[in-house]
Amino acid sequence: MNIGALGGEETRAGRADAQRNHRRILEAAEEVFSREGASAPIDLVAERAGVGVGTLYRHFPTKEALFEAIVLARIEELLQSARSRVGAEDPEAALFDYLAYFAAEAAAKRDVLDAIASSGIDIKSRCAVKVEEVAQALGQLLEQAQQARAVRGDVSAQELMALMSAAVQAACAGEAGAASAERIVAIVCEGIRVHHTPEAR
Repeated sequence: MNIGALGGEETRAGRADAQRNHRRILEAAEEVFSREGASAPIDLVAERAGVGVGTLYRHFPTKEALFEAIVLARIEELLQSARSRVGAEDPEAALFDYLAYFAAEAAAKRDVLDAIASSGIDIKSRCAVKVEEVAQALGQLLEQAQQARAVRGDVSAQELMALMSAAVQAACAGEAGAASAERIVAIVCEGIRVHHTPEAR
């Protein structure tokens, strides 16, 4: 028997198990905090995730670390989605599809993000680098659409980010939630779209 190979398989299995636990804890934490608020006990998160409290603390030594991981995971999803659209054959569709995705995700996760924000922990500064990466990726999508003459050339990535944030906040202030966010984003997209006349084409 190859002891080294066996040990390697056990190590890989251990890493896979740890990754599953990590994901389950984050999913459970989102659900618990969105429903119970940021003051919900860690024990409740562990119970919901189906892991022991000790396992949870090995992944996230403090509640603050768990909050940060939740926010970073959401931002990472937004970042990867933006990057996957860079270089698309249809720059206009790539930009507008991403804006719709951005708004829908932000609206869907609003409860847990509000709960974390109410905790008083300065998550924003800890996630600033990742947020800037999202802005840069959005800037690439915007620049491609501008080069294709699909959207206005006088719109900046910072302005678009501000518009999107305002759209999500406005949508979540009402009862429609994600549906309202989708409509508001459609209005934003219409506002920055370049409408070509038949002669211009």
